[in-house]
Amino acid sequence: MAFGKNHAELVGRLGADVVVNNLASGGRVANLSIATDESFFSKQSGEKVDRVEWHRVVTFQDGLIDMLVKHARKGRLVHVEGKMQTRRWRRDGEDSDRFSTEILVVPGHRIQFYDRPNGNGAKPGPEAGEAAPTGAAAASANGGGQHPDEIIPF
Repeated sequence: MAFGKNHAELVGRLGADVVVNNLASGGRVANLSIATDESFFSKQSGEKVDRVEWHRVVTFQDGLIDMLVKHARKGRLVHVEGKMQTRRWRRDGEDSDRFSTEILVVPGHRIQFYDRPNGNGAKPGPEAGEAAPTGAAAASANGGGQHPDEIIPF
């Protein structure tokens, strides 16, 4: 019998507003780009180095998508809980496969905003009336993040 656990959790800033696409099957998918950062001192130079890592987040849950459309804006501080998933596809006319690793938010996982939507500073915890209908997420957000094309999002 095999045993494993697939759980991903991160806190970071949204690099762009949520993108929602309609599927051929009639459903919807929401895509988020989240930046996390870390600092360390280089062994070679001894100087402080700031590094940003970008993460793709995906959900197919209608109630959660509705909440994200209302609240998921560039720069907001967000906590995401989900599972890692790698997709493989091939574009027409190409000989090699493409891969994308993302965090999939499914029922039982959540997305929660940690800052206020009006930009009046961070205040951890959800605000009343901003929870997703699925119970999978709560919201209360806004911050000063940057887009992936910019150097550091914090």
